[in-house]
Amino acid sequence: MIGKLTGRLDYRAADHILIDVRGVGYIVYCSDRTMAALPGVGEAVALYTDMVVREDLMQLYGFTSLVEKEWHRLLCSVQGVGAKVSLAILGALGPDGVSRAIALGDWASVKAAKGVGPKTAQRIVLDLKDKAPGVMAMGGTVVDAMDGPVTDVLEPDEAAPAPERKPVARQPVGAAAASAGALSALSNLGYGPSEAAAAVAEAAAATPEAGEAELIRSALRLLAPKG
Repeated sequence: MIGKLTGRLDYRAADHILIDVRGVGYIVYCSDRTMAALPGVGEAVALYTDMVVREDLMQLYGFTSLVEKEWHRLLCSVQGVGAKVSLAILGALGPDGVSRAIALGDWASVKAAKGVGPKTAQRIVLDLKDKAPGVMAMGGTVVDAMDGPVTDVLEPDEAAPAPERKPVARQPVGAAAASAGALSALSNLGYGPSEAAAAVAEAAAATPEAGEAELIRSALRLLAPKG
């Protein structure tokens, strides 16, 4: 299976790109959000990928982070959700937004994605709610997809000078890492994965720029017995 591609962006269409990897072109389908984060044609690019192989189909889907890739895998495991719907959800919400929506049981946010009806949105939240804590805990592992030098993917006479090299745009890791750290802290305090994930998601939604310590304090206030 192909799990990651590093090469040069040869062309881009509405929903897919062609990555030239040492003379071999790979067509990779991406969400709108991922498409917007990619560099220009001719520049170096790297994406984590998920490969779907069926009797009549072989397609690659690309992601800028491992968290996005994992959500795609999980979304596609839900009955009635295919790759197109999964990319629509990730494009509309982003991986952090998907984590929050599912942890909070917010199927209305999932329904906002193109092609997702209320029954499908509710099924997604119901089926994946127990998976949210594990994916949110991956937040600290989100890395820049472009973790190798440009000369790894271009021929020596085509390599750009170092100052001109541009990394693939990426999702900021600070918020994801803070959520992962807060989730770990709450788990160590004895809170269940689902209730901890919901509290962290709600705190992060209320204060997107909060650091780990602030998220822990906010989540603890949400988890405290009422009245």
